[in-house]
Amino acid sequence: MSVMSAERSEDTVANKDYIPFTGQEYLDSLNDGREVWIYGERVENITEHPAFRNSARMIARMYDALHDPARKDILTIPTEWGGFTHRFYRAPGSAEEQLAQRDAIAEWQKIAWGWMGRSPDYKGCFLGTLGANAEFYRGFEDNARNWYRKAQEKTWYVNHAIMNPPVDRGMGENAGKDVFVRVTKETDEGIYVTGAKVVATGSALTHYTFVGHVGQVAVQDPAFSPVFITPTNAPGIKLICRTSNEYRAAVLGSPFDYPLSSRLDENDAILVMDNVFVPWENVFIHNDLEQANRYNIHSGYLERASLHGCTRFAVKMDFLVGMLTRALEVTGAREFHGVKSQLGEVIAWRNTFWALSDAMAKSEVPWKNGMIQPDPQFAGAYRVMNQLAMPKIKNIIEQVVASGLIYLNSHVNDFKASEIRGYLDTYVRGTGGIDAEERVKVMKMLWDAIGTEFGSRHELYEINYIGSNDVTRQTNLFGAMGNGVLDYCKGFAQSAMDEYNLDGWTVPDLVGPEDVSVLKS
Repeated sequence: MSVMSAERSEDTVANKDYIPFTGQEYLDSLNDGREVWIYGERVENITEHPAFRNSARMIARMYDALHDPARKDILTIPTEWGGFTHRFYRAPGSAEEQLAQRDAIAEWQKIAWGWMGRSPDYKGCFLGTLGANAEFYRGFEDNARNWYRKAQEKTWYVNHAIMNPPVDRGMGENAGKDVFVRVTKETDEGIYVTGAKVVATGSALTHYTFVGHVGQVAVQDPAFSPVFITPTNAPGIKLICRTSNEYRAAVLGSPFDYPLSSRLDENDAILVMDNVFVPWENVFIHNDLEQANRYNIHSGYLERASLHGCTRFAVKMDFLVGMLTRALEVTGAREFHGVKSQLGEVIAWRNTFWALSDAMAKSEVPWKNGMIQPDPQFAGAYRVMNQLAMPKIKNIIEQVVASGLIYLNSHVNDFKASEIRGYLDTYVRGTGGIDAEERVKVMKMLWDAIGTEFGSRHELYEINYIGSNDVTRQTNLFGAMGNGVLDYCKGFAQSAMDEYNLDGWTVPDLVGPEDVSVLKS
């Protein structure tokens, strides 16, 4: 199934409904009556609230990039109904197309320096499979095909919430019946659902949230099996947000003090559904435990999510390598032998993730109806390595930059206080003529990346977002068992053992030790 079609310019598109939002259109679309709660208050205007306004504007930059002539060919692809969309929303039919999708992910992530893991293209990992894999959603095949098209028409921002709240986990499967999402009523028009999902990362800034399952349905009752998409502003949807790093940065600091927190905070929320109506056209699985239990493996999103996540993390690694290098330059530590080794290790991690991204993008595993997927072995390797990388890299930065990360003045206003400015210029300056302002700017950026609550949240995200640490490792094991790699490796090792026994070599080309051994048998 080829997804390529004849090039056409935006100016010739007949129906403007079939092209992505501009940045301003995206911002305007968010003030739709959605129910978002933070600090005990309902947010009246999401794009002007200090907890969300700059992060929303960073997403708006991404939408504007889809219309930028300098980036449009990298980021977008024509659709067969006369518009264009982000490349990752389409089903790839060749390694060439898949590689172009990877490059589009990387180009978009550069806008946020790799710090927005749930950018709009993230859920393209799922949405892009719906056309080729519609048959999986038995009874709702047309819904899958319609959403494959609908998602592309405006490049909608769709997020997901697929984990159950970790409540009463040790009390048996029925303990969560009052918490987990379930169908409470079915009508000719659709279903009504109640319950909660976590963690709805970035959902306050999205148009829709996909609700599904990771692994087995927690309660083996068909009522707990629904898989669906719901508008963020649907009546009964409530997003209860965590502390806002962006708000904290505005209240206690400035862009100079918290350069990442203040503009790239994907607020994580509890998604509460209180008797929410879901029309049939937005349902993918209903009253079907077998299919719901198979979703995580058979929907086809996981390898594509790994391609997206690996590429995004590789872009973040470019940023971290650059920031660490600058920090070592301003402190004068870059030429120390041990520091060079540590910086080299971080660069090796960076190269590893770009290599895995390349391997996934350039692989060509046949899937459904002409669609291809990234090789699951490379995807599985990424999911484990990603969980190891960020804590290790953070530790290296803490070791080699050391107290430089906290040997800093409290606020940008200190530089504007004439009484102490001279002291800062003398005692907080960098090495080799680098002034205090530049040194502090570098260090505050790096500290925001690894040491603030924003940085700590990102470390937690990288460790857990792609699945539990046990599951990501077991996936590699089960994959090797299923595709024959484990048996091959066992056989390969056995071939070395087969060349000898208690009496010596069993192959004719090797020479035994009998002529020199002092331990004659």
